[in-house]
Amino acid sequence: MRALRPPPGVPGTPLALEGVGRRYGSRGPWVLRDVELAVPAGTLLRIVGTNGTGKSTQLRIVAGIDQPTAGRVRGRPRTAYVPERFPAELPFTAVGYLTHLGRVHGLRGRRAAHAAARWLERFGAAGHAHTPLAELSKGTSQKVAVAQALLAEPELLVLDEAWTGLDQRARGELDRAVAERVADGGAVVFVDHDPRRLTGAADAVYRVQGTGLAPWDPRGPLTTDAPARPGAAGRRIRIEAVGPPGAAPPDGLPGAPEVAGAADGGTALTVPAAHSDALLRALLTARPPWHIRTVTEPPAPDGPVGPADCVGHPPSGGGHP
Repeated sequence: MRALRPPPGVPGTPLALEGVGRRYGSRGPWVLRDVELAVPAGTLLRIVGTNGTGKSTQLRIVAGIDQPTAGRVRGRPRTAYVPERFPAELPFTAVGYLTHLGRVHGLRGRRAAHAAARWLERFGAAGHAHTPLAELSKGTSQKVAVAQALLAEPELLVLDEAWTGLDQRARGELDRAVAERVADGGAVVFVDHDPRRLTGAADAVYRVQGTGLAPWDPRGPLTTDAPARPGAAGRRIRIEAVGPPGAAPPDGLPGAPEVAGAADGGTALTVPAAHSDALLRALLTARPPWHIRTVTEPPAPDGPVGPADCVGHPPSGGGHP
């Protein structure tokens, strides 16, 4: 996992939490305390933790929906938020709601309506464009909730279990939209119950521990500016992905990967570790996108065979939705 520094040509940290704490009521227990978090432009951050540990509170503060009791939030980029529960009782049709929000976000004239229609199409909900929100199924309501956050191309996108309720196609489309936001210099902070979500794509993972937030790696202690491990210059990363039926990997992929076949019609791409993040984003943002199965570090040719290492998350044998 690489150090959290903004990509070349992208402004620095658009948002930072400094000593942030949150409790409800003047004498209530602290839900969060002394939280420090930098959210650089062009990065994808994941927050993990068991239920009830304050993940949603953390995201609401990052999104500006809730205010800290202590500490401060520095910076406020244009922010969009997808809550865990979407208020579907609003008196709009799906396209009317999205068009209204597009105008609120500064999209003028027909741009708002075009953006609304485009995102409904991308998430497979165009057939429900003129359905009142209150009559939509839970899954379609969630598609509208995600679309409203993406239509104005936010500088900071905050996702609280945003994949929940989406069908497989829509989950893959949200994966791709997240990768597009990051590739365009935006920042994305997300929580999801599926540990395979965006496997290997996160620039850093943070775990809620007690009332605090700490960098976390399932393989052991992690710091976002950790020195390179011995032999890091020679490390290689193997990405197993599945593309459209019969499609070859896109041309010009970062790192000039070695390409080989994988099980069940998949493709294995192996690159130097320094190029793995860029390769993941290129696959996720391809048209149509490739789905990521696993991200592992194979053992060195002359080294002992041991457990596969992973970029950002532990390897998983399951498919990427």
